[in-house]
Amino acid sequence: MRILVADDHELVHETIAAFLKSSGIEEVRTASSLGDAISDIKRSGSYDLVLLDYNMPDMDGLNGFLRMKKANEDRPVAILSGDVPRAIVDKAIAAGAAGFIPKTLASRSMASAAKFMAAGEIYAPVDFMQKPAEDPDSILSPRERDVLRGICKGQSNKDIARDLGIQEVTVKLHVTSMRRKIGAMNRTHAAIIARDKKLV
Repeated sequence: MRILVADDHELVHETIAAFLKSSGIEEVRTASSLGDAISDIKRSGSYDLVLLDYNMPDMDGLNGFLRMKKANEDRPVAILSGDVPRAIVDKAIAAGAAGFIPKTLASRSMASAAKFMAAGEIYAPVDFMQKPAEDPDSILSPRERDVLRGICKGQSNKDIARDLGIQEVTVKLHVTSMRRKIGAMNRTHAAIIARDKKLV
């Protein structure tokens, strides 16, 4: 079994790798960024499981997860985090994640969960999944909320970019991220959700 642990904190990924190796997993490699992890896969081939830190600087939320899933040839990729909202975990699993592993999980449980997911099953701690999911507005960043406000006013991406003093391509990225977070199919749907849930 081959597992890749991608986390931007060296102490974290080395510790998790040690846990997994001590449980009898044959090969465990580490990476310090999403880019490094994808480069590793291109060099050495896909892994039975990738544990991907959700909060790495180059992740861009679930977009990073989707890039990794494609790079790993749709083989299991799980979210690894010390602090991620339940709503994000739900969305990641809905998008095809093999599950969620908190960094605080006991070493024996972490190894068992990794083997479980590598076998094609979905894992998430029962106590975590029993927590109520957060409201969509609690996971929107301030900039995503600004962009959503512009959409509700009927503004184009170009108009929003001018008002916020940012590039139009950046607005497009925020729109994509915001829509995914609140479950909107398009801009009109996003405006309807924003109105109904009083997000702006």
